Amino acid sequence: MELKEKKLNEDWLALWLGLAIFFLSLGIFLGIDLLGWAAKTNVWISIEQSTKSISESFSSLSPLLSILLTFIFMLVIMTIGARGLKLDLKKFIFSFTVVFVISYISWLLGHYAYIAATPDKLDKYGINWSMNLTGEAGYIIALLAGLIVGNFMPGFSKFLNEATKPELYIKTAIVIMGAALGVKAAESATLASAVLFRGLCAIIEAYLIYWALVYFIARKYFKFSKEWAAPLASGISICGVSAAIATGGAIRSRPIIPIMVSSLVVIFAVVELLLLPFLAQTFLYNEPLVAGAWMGLAVKTDGAAVASGAITDGLIRAKALAVSGINYKEGWILMTATTVKVFIDVFIGIWAFILAYIWTAKINKSKTGEKPSAKEIWDRFPKFVIGYALTFIIFLVLCLSFPEAIKMAKVASEEGNVFRQLFFVMTFFTIGVVSNFKKLWEEGIGKLAAIYVLCLFGFIIWIGLLISWIFFHGAKPPVL
Repeated sequence: MELKEKKLNEDWLALWLGLAIFFLSLGIFLGIDLLGWAAKTNVWISIEQSTKSISESFSSLSPLLSILLTFIFMLVIMTIGARGLKLDLKKFIFSFTVVFVISYISWLLGHYAYIAATPDKLDKYGINWSMNLTGEAGYIIALLAGLIVGNFMPGFSKFLNEATKPELYIKTAIVIMGAALGVKAAESATLASAVLFRGLCAIIEAYLIYWALVYFIARKYFKFSKEWAAPLASGISICGVSAAIATGGAIRSRPIIPIMVSSLVVIFAVVELLLLPFLAQTFLYNEPLVAGAWMGLAVKTDGAAVASGAITDGLIRAKALAVSGINYKEGWILMTATTVKVFIDVFIGIWAFILAYIWTAKINKSKTGEKPSAKEIWDRFPKFVIGYALTFIIFLVLCLSFPEAIKMAKVASEEGNVFRQLFFVMTFFTIGVVSNFKKLWEEGIGKLAAIYVLCLFGFIIWIGLLISWIFFHGAKPPVL
């Protein structure tokens, strides 16, 4: 009986929930679209355009029905999980329903074009301005909604307690995320081997430099604890949201820490998105692939990095044509930015494994000072990291071994990704519910913003530029 009690914790449950969604997504390989009805949220101007089924096979479903089916599926699997955690099922069903509804509305609002549209997409939506936050603005809106509930509505916060499980949501999302990154890595491998090789080398070196510097500065000069310094270093070094959350889970930090780091990443990515492409056009139009790599290295969210690459692609091609009469083929600068960003994302899993072992065996070791046994390391090791690695490796190996499977794997990963995003947005909302403004300030949120500004604009952007120059100097896109 003891063995069962040990396994029925949030860590194990996240592993099984994430794998269940992953294996359901594989139905596409058998000709059975098991998740195609899931509701995909798009950037929108008119609300009826905001949501549709992820698969064209279910295009006849109305948006409301697609959302309802998505909710029912989430409620069913989470209620099964709640039973395993021995929660009060009646309370959980009611509170999870509210958590889902508020989180989904936040996600929907975050995709409103005036909030989410990037500069390269303004014409598409017929608007003249936007806050340029990308759809990840939904995470910030969810966090703000949660903070309002947690700080000003104590009765409502207590009602939501049974479904306020940020760590469970975070870890489940990361297990699902591994599949999407496996496909991206394999897909990039078919594009351009020279770009990939240079990108891989640059990422390894840049990541190690970034992480070490940020961690050192956070600990030495800002006096942050290891619990704060590690997610901060990962958030600034790799892809902010996913990396900060994965690192926080790997070292078992309090969930509020990676969430606050992630929020800063999204906000500062907007500044980079508005600034860096125009700097690249001014100074790097003769080095187009350096510019593309710089976008991938310096801009810290997937959406903003790809958007920066797209803007830079258009700006540099236009200037090169006007100044030098060179007409570069469209898409190569964007491809370089995207490829570099993919390798940054892929490294999340490797680093999570490394940090999980270091924190288990060295930093959070037994108080007696004795070396932890293999069993103790296993018990304390975050199982969701194993799920992330498993989904990543399965799709990477499958797609590299059978290139013709990439198309189906991409569809499967996109369907799973709908649920990954929902788990992420519920994480942000429930983190807000359990957070307290006063305590957050005492923890050093002000210092967190200060160190982020110092590191990002003090050396990360410029080291990224240097490494991009070293590895991509002289490389040119094909000319029309």
